[in-house]
Amino acid sequence: MKHPKARILVVEDDPAILQGLQDLLVFNGYAADGAADGGQGLAAARSGGYDLVLLDVMLPTMDGFSICKQLRRDRPTQAIIMLTAKGAEADVVTGFKAGADDYVSKPFSLRELMVRVEAVLRRSGKPLGEECIQYGEMRFDGRNLRATCGTQVQELTRREMDILAYLHRHQARIVPKSELLTEVWHYVDGAIETRTVDIHLLKLRKKLNLLNEAHGLIETVRGEGYRWRDESGKQKTQDNPI
Repeated sequence: MKHPKARILVVEDDPAILQGLQDLLVFNGYAADGAADGGQGLAAARSGGYDLVLLDVMLPTMDGFSICKQLRRDRPTQAIIMLTAKGAEADVVTGFKAGADDYVSKPFSLRELMVRVEAVLRRSGKPLGEECIQYGEMRFDGRNLRATCGTQVQELTRREMDILAYLHRHQARIVPKSELLTEVWHYVDGAIETRTVDIHLLKLRKKLNLLNEAHGLIETVRGEGYRWRDESGKQKTQDNPI
């Protein structure tokens, strides 16, 4: 008999999907509970001590985005994966803004879901970027998750700080997207098809631009990956698009 590796809560209002996800997780050695109502799901997540919450967007009584925001506020280290409609990129962005660690689009393959679950569980509680980084007038505080430049302040997510920390540590070279997926997101397969990195970089750049429009900190090397730009060259070119 397998011993549960982690406790996972599935919040999903479709009975067939809810039961199927619970069965899949149990088959893979996890302890799984379910909730078919948003309010019940939030209450269970707050009190149940779950290692991961799989959270649908469309739910009775309370939507997944609202649950994610409240859960992130009440339990800052809670691992959360959002379940979104296929191709609904706006939902993905909203989910990340609400504090989700990752997302899976419906319909999804069982392999893809388990890759995401295992990756989020591996990195839970193991943040990369707890240090402080100075870049010109910009300062990134990994402990308080804040970026400052003069009097300007932007709140960072843990993932955004982890990205900054990893690129800073490897600033002498180009970091491929696949490497960010394995080292920051902890995916086993860095070649998995996902726009997670692109969306996080887009959000992060918007915050950096609000601090200092001419920062040029993260450079995109087309077809290769991303690079932390040396301070002496940060004014030479504008930010590259993702």
